[in-house]
Formats: sequence, structure tokens, C-alpha cells
Amino acid sequence: MGKVKGVADPPTMRPVEPTDTHAVGDVFLAAIAGMTYLPELYTEEETRTFIRDVLLPNNEVWVAEDGGRVIGFLGLWGDVVSHLWVHPDQQNQGVGTALLGLAMDRRPSGLRLQVFQQNAGARRLYERHGFTLVGLADGGGNQEGEPEALYEWRPGEPPKSASSVNP
Repeated sequence: MGKVKGVADPPTMRPVEPTDTHAVGDVFLAAIAGMTYLPELYTEEETRTFIRDVLLPNNEVWVAEDGGRVIGFLGLWGDVVSHLWVHPDQQNQGVGTALLGLAMDRRPSGLRLQVFQQNAGARRLYERHGFTLVGLADGGGNQEGEPEALYEWRPGEPPKSASSVNP
């Protein structure tokens, strides 16, 4: 993988290994803990079981490492970015950009994703890298009941008009 635009010294990217399960859980739990607007739906044990039994076997998962420490991860399910999480102490340092760049390299025909509307940092990341807001959802389709923003990245297509997005 080439140099990522906007990242001085990108982390090492590699496919997830079974031995990474705990570290992926650590990243997820730390990141979600900072999202204080989300309800706490699951225990730590239930979350780690989900990561081991559902997320890892059903997604193409990559980890970002720095010095042997997993600091972020990416989950792809078809053309959907199903997970992109960065440990809070590594946010705003190019890790998310590197993971998103990897996703774009892995799916050069385009990507879709959903993000909580309140997650302003993630929304800025996606928009900065050419994702277009294509819709807003009221949260009825997710367990958290939290409104989501729907984004697409379609290389070579003109961006959709913001006026075509339903509030």
C-alpha cells in the first residue's frame, strides 16, 4: 500500500489474526466509551463475544498497528464499511485516514457506510475523503435508536446534491 495522503507516518496495516480478538475488543470498547450519547446496551463480555463470534468471522477485518499495538481496525462487508474504530488516544493522528484509505484500495468501485449523526469527527473524516452524504435516518434501524447519516463513495461519479438528502 502506498503513502496515505495526510498521514505523516501511517501505521502498519494487516489482516486480523485470531490472536487479535482481545486487542480489537479493547479498541472498540475504548472508542465506544467516549461516545457518551450512546446507551450502554451490552456488557464487556457480550461485546467481546460479538467481536469473536460475529464481527471477525463475517467481515473482512484489518488492523492498524503501531509498535505491535493494535490501535484501530476496519471491517468490510461487501461494499459496506461495517466498522472503522480508532483507539481514543490515537484519534486525529491519521489512523482513521489510513484505515479508510485501505478500504478505498480494497473496494475501488465504491463504498457505503452509516455513522451516527452525532459523530462529527467521523463525519468530517468521510467527507474529507470524498464520501457524499446521501441520506439521514432517524435511528429506528439500529439498536441504539440513534440517528444516522448515510454516506457513499463512488469514484468517478459526480457528488449527489445535498438538496437531494432527506432530513
